[in-house]
Amino acid sequence: MHIRNAILSDAKGIAKVHVDSWKTTYRNIIPDEFLEKLSYDQRTALWNHNISKEGNYVFVAVNNNGEIVGFADCGKRESNNVHNSGDLTSIYLLEEYQGKGIGKQLLKQLFIQFENLGFNRVFVEVLEDNKTRHFYEYYGAKLLKSEKIKLAGTELNLLVYEWSNINEILSKV
Repeated sequence: MHIRNAILSDAKGIAKVHVDSWKTTYRNIIPDEFLEKLSYDQRTALWNHNISKEGNYVFVAVNNNGEIVGFADCGKRESNNVHNSGDLTSIYLLEEYQGKGIGKQLLKQLFIQFENLGFNRVFVEVLEDNKTRHFYEYYGAKLLKSEKIKLAGTELNLLVYEWSNINEILSKV
């Protein structure tokens, strides 16, 4: 397994992981009709944009066959007004690659990026019913707040977590 910076030609592979992992991660959380409408083409366009966007950092996990099996994304959301802070915007892995330490490797890469940017606080938003929140908690994220959001016509609880010490997380990963 190899973690590296994403390049534009990775957008299609990232889109496949994005769509496929949403269908497994959010099953029974987000309505099936919404998940079934997710499109590789639409997500490829999104990832072409995300990879190209200044201040956005995308990393991919590539298996020994050269296939993208996971990705992570970070930067600073436009809505983030906290000085010297950034946002972990996504970590997704294909279901069959979860639980193998790849998420930890991606998380480490993100926090190295945050450290290089001079950020000392990091936020992540996660749906309450998404079991990934336990991954973030394990690595020291503390619940900051909860808010209601509507996604695909369903009201959901969005949890916002914070890491307030970059060095602490880097020593754990």
